[in-house]
Amino acid sequence: MFKRKQRSANTVVGLDLDPGHIAAAEVHVNGGVTVRRGAVAPLRPGVLREGEIADPAALSEALRGLFEEHDLPRRVRLGVANQRIVVRSLDLPVIEDAKGLAAAVRQTAPDHIPMPMDEAVVDFQSLGVVATPGGPRSRVVIVAVRRDVIDRLVSATGEAGLELDGIDLAAFGMVRALAPVAPEHAILYVNVAGLTNVAVADASGCLFTRAASGGLDAAVHSLAERRGLTSEHARQWMQHVGLLTALEEVEGDPELVAATRTALEEGVHQLADTVRNSLNFYRTQEGAENVERALLTGPAVAIPGFAERVADQLKLPVQAAVVGAEAGEESELDLGRLTVAAGLAVEDRD
Repeated sequence: MFKRKQRSANTVVGLDLDPGHIAAAEVHVNGGVTVRRGAVAPLRPGVLREGEIADPAALSEALRGLFEEHDLPRRVRLGVANQRIVVRSLDLPVIEDAKGLAAAVRQTAPDHIPMPMDEAVVDFQSLGVVATPGGPRSRVVIVAVRRDVIDRLVSATGEAGLELDGIDLAAFGMVRALAPVAPEHAILYVNVAGLTNVAVADASGCLFTRAASGGLDAAVHSLAERRGLTSEHARQWMQHVGLLTALEEVEGDPELVAATRTALEEGVHQLADTVRNSLNFYRTQEGAENVERALLTGPAVAIPGFAERVADQLKLPVQAAVVGAEAGEESELDLGRLTVAAGLAVEDRD
């Protein structure tokens, strides 16, 4: 969205950068997004902090290793998600001409973006002409990111030997990967990983997005510290214990099983608060649509009962969802972590 190069015939790999992992996906599109090849690697703590690059050299090394190990195409489209990204939905006078609409956005954006324009990279997506109480309007979603954030992404991918095809919002990739064909109502999308990434979208496109710290990794780290586990062992225990089976029926040390369940329940509660606050903020915006259900993705979908418990907290139907995979590959791929990357690999679903 923010940075594009001219198209070529080369395959584009979607690249999702999360504080806890990096994920790359090569896909094909035929009505839906399907992963052809995918790879995931853990990212050590501190390389990305709240979605922003803190250690460019370490990120470049991790990316280089992932692409070399799995022999992936080097042309990538990557996603950004952090708390400093500004997303605003604006209704402008009806403007059919693309150049005229772009000019109107440039003129209007400074009034809605709380950062100096010379320090920002600004882009927008048109959602078409919509009916409003004041009559027809051209609705656009404006996105602004500080230029230094983009510069560090460009530098890190270049040092890793990757060719950058484009930079997009990770939330847009999530929506492209999971959106049903022509949904009748707006849907809430939630990716739960190192960050919690929330979006609201309807048939016209993404209407709202917000990233927040915490996510599943916060619960993992809490359990690891309490019980002296590695992060990987804490994740395995969370998947083993889950939120469905009665504690006395779960195999393993009873104290560890109980501690795992407690960490999960605390994590769900904190996540629900984060999502609820984001959804309530969206609902205060002019023209906000009614949200009747949610799709939840990310590594949290591997935890039994996680989506159901979030639904209980939000008082909203929540369905665990991941991108599709080619026949026979489903069990070999970490589809929860690959979903956003898969959506970033394509610019549309047509």
